[in-house]
Amino acid sequence: MPYKERDINKLYYTMGEVTEIFQVNASQIRFYEREFEILQPKKNKKGNRLFSPEDVENLKIIFHLVKDKGYTLSGAKEHLKTNRTEIKENQKVIDSLEKLKKFLLEVKDQL
Repeated sequence: MPYKERDINKLYYTMGEVTEIFQVNASQIRFYEREFEILQPKKNKKGNRLFSPEDVENLKIIFHLVKDKGYTLSGAKEHLKTNRTEIKENQKVIDSLEKLKKFLLEVKDQL
């Protein structure tokens, strides 16, 4: 039976890890933190930001609305306020489809 890798769930992500995930500068993450109320990273004694998995999911939603859908910042804020549950469910579907695509591409490469 092949070894099955487990997903590692972290409690907190550092700013560096979040910038690597989204391939953006730290200044853009800090800007979105100031603009969007749903982003509330914890700060340690040194002032370093620690992002929870929920914060990372919220960032995915924000990037999807702003980058992919073309919303302005004010439009994205308004859309998040009115349709938060619908957007979160859509993001879960998008994430599962991306995982499926990655898996299928791996299978294709092995064939």
